[in-house]
Amino acid sequence: MIVAMQESASEEQIQQVIARLVEMGFEVHRSTGARQTVLGAVGARADFDVRDIEVLSGVGEVHRISAPYKLSGRSFKPDGTVIKFPNGLRVGGNEIVIMAGPCSVESREQLFTVAEQVATAGARVLRGGAFKPRSSPYSFQGMGQQGLEILREAGDKFKLLVISEVMEISQIQLMMPYIDIFQVGARNMQNFNLLRELGKVRKPVLLKRGIAATFEELLLSAEYIMAGGNYEVILCERGIRTFETYTRNTMDISAIPIIKKLSHLPMTADPSHGTGRRDKVPPMGRAAVAAGADALLIEVHHCPDKALSDGAQSLYPEQFTRLMQELRMIAPAVGRSIA
Repeated sequence: MIVAMQESASEEQIQQVIARLVEMGFEVHRSTGARQTVLGAVGARADFDVRDIEVLSGVGEVHRISAPYKLSGRSFKPDGTVIKFPNGLRVGGNEIVIMAGPCSVESREQLFTVAEQVATAGARVLRGGAFKPRSSPYSFQGMGQQGLEILREAGDKFKLLVISEVMEISQIQLMMPYIDIFQVGARNMQNFNLLRELGKVRKPVLLKRGIAATFEELLLSAEYIMAGGNYEVILCERGIRTFETYTRNTMDISAIPIIKKLSHLPMTADPSHGTGRRDKVPPMGRAAVAAGADALLIEVHHCPDKALSDGAQSLYPEQFTRLMQELRMIAPAVGRSIA
């Protein structure tokens, strides 16, 4: 159930409505926008009468929500969520944020080289895997805590925020001092125990769509995080598995405008995993910006032919620089700009 308070509702009236909802057996989540407060009442109870809430002082409108995702749905926050960072960066606003870096941290020299190059080209967030989920147990699995330390050091030196993938609950506290955004990969989109724990932290979480996940399943996974009290969730389209084998995945550009209609959460695109081919990353990146993406997640390596993971989908620095130039021309055409 969604309870939209009147614009003139006092804090006392809002608290009275919250108390009544709790008394009725609901868990209440509050969203305060520029003009009004919206309360999301979540619970299994079905035998309630919305008129019991409509008559309370300060209540504007009450709506039953048929969709199973209450907190991640657009009706919970019609204005859209904007995630703000201490350095002034905003994800979900008018500016499009570019997150770039290597698939994995391989060495200090490698990461510092790439970090400098992507920062110079205009990226605002440094990506890099310290822990790598690989299909083969014999592939490079990442540098672990040492990789996190290198990421933080490079981020601070080049004034970049840091995003890295968390694979299991035990890594959350280890990663907290080093990263600004937790990334949940496609394989873990329905790792509900991990999502519940990320709901307890107070750092943004970028949640990737699973390789065969529906939009509803993606939003329900976001619901697990938000139900824990962490509302700073960024969704990400990274390609889905279809019958086509030419590309690593099939990049579902339509997911961007559809999710933005269904949900108030910022929407990101990862054309690197979405295609798995270096030559297809720039056109899909351009298309994602045109389709309304709030951010792009792009793999860049100074020597991708020698990369320890995902070299075939990593851009050369000069390709990334060219793509940034193109994005700066495309963004204004859709009323946006590059952060």
